[in-house]
Amino acid sequence: MESYLLDWANLLLRWLHVITAIAWIGSSFYFVFLDSSLTPPEDEDLKKQGVSGELWAVHGGGFYHPVKFNVSPPQLPKHLHWFFWESYSTWLSGFALFTVSYLWNASTYLVDKSRMDWAPSTAIAVALGFLAVFWLLYDLACRTFGQKKNGDAIVGVLVLGLVCVASWLACHWFAGRAAFLLVGAMIATAMSANVFFWIIPGQRTVVASIKAGQPVDPIHGKRGKQRSVHNTYFTLPVLFAMLSNHYSFTWSHPQNWLVLILMMFAGAAIRQFFVARHGYKLGRNGNPLPYALAGVAVLLAAIVWMRPAPAAPAPAGAAAPVADFATVQGVLAQRCYSCHGAQVQMKNLRFDTADAVRQNAQAIYQQVVVQKLMPMNNATGMTDAERTLVRQWFEAGAAPR
Repeated sequence: MESYLLDWANLLLRWLHVITAIAWIGSSFYFVFLDSSLTPPEDEDLKKQGVSGELWAVHGGGFYHPVKFNVSPPQLPKHLHWFFWESYSTWLSGFALFTVSYLWNASTYLVDKSRMDWAPSTAIAVALGFLAVFWLLYDLACRTFGQKKNGDAIVGVLVLGLVCVASWLACHWFAGRAAFLLVGAMIATAMSANVFFWIIPGQRTVVASIKAGQPVDPIHGKRGKQRSVHNTYFTLPVLFAMLSNHYSFTWSHPQNWLVLILMMFAGAAIRQFFVARHGYKLGRNGNPLPYALAGVAVLLAAIVWMRPAPAAPAPAGAAAPVADFATVQGVLAQRCYSCHGAQVQMKNLRFDTADAVRQNAQAIYQQVVVQKLMPMNNATGMTDAERTLVRQWFEAGAAPR
């Protein structure tokens, strides 16, 4: 029953997390596009009101005319829309999903004893430490260097270094799939913390100053803008990390930490292209195409580097191995029964009878051979030769006897 309820919790939380993430990332992308596409107003009345930029757009059969005030409008409107629940809901649902999917059964999903043989409680504490320590170091870098000359470049280099170190540590301390997700959660936590600790408080301070008739300190807008820009560069790396658990060839690679770094770097470079392309159309910056090409080049290099080695040819005259059900059943008994046998049936799956194996042959093939997701973290040590036996048995028709 516990496994069944956890499956439902996983499904519903994942659904909620994806919905809120779409809302958050969508609004982030839109405002970056809006800031990059604004042009100085032509209407004299708008100029007198303090409008610094405007955009005419058409969508859904109507015309839109958003404008941006340099500091504040002549009169603060009664109702303001605050963009923060998209961020908070995404983080809360994501952390709940991480808890259900990984922390709840840390010994199975988080710990890989071939990498670090520690107690589940220790692994959980260290994983949570990743979220907190990265935010503290990133925030320190922003506060120390962010407002100085070349501050954005300095912070960018420091953040890249932090992500590289964190990726290496996570992939050497945790199971590969959990490590990728943990690094994504680490960056996403910093994104949401930017909103919670800096962007929204700064905006509230500005609004309070306007209402009180006091001068507005521009530093709040500068800091909020800086953190918002950081968040938009974080989005594509985070999305890759969150999607990677479906593609075992990434996190199961011997140098999975480097795979993670390369993919996240490619995502950030491609995001820079989309950020700058609108400004390029308006003549504000150079052609950002090199960023996109650099990102694509990294992706292509990773594809070539990670390609599987060709299978060694069988010796001349050697008979093709026979993978009958008895042989495969022996593999399943040794590698799978501990989780899918008479005593335990994780995910309500049982493989210790011929009929059960026949009914789940497709799933076994997908999980064991194609994706190599099972056994989880290869805790029982299934070999490549044994996976090959399962493949041969399935491709021969998956005969149950």
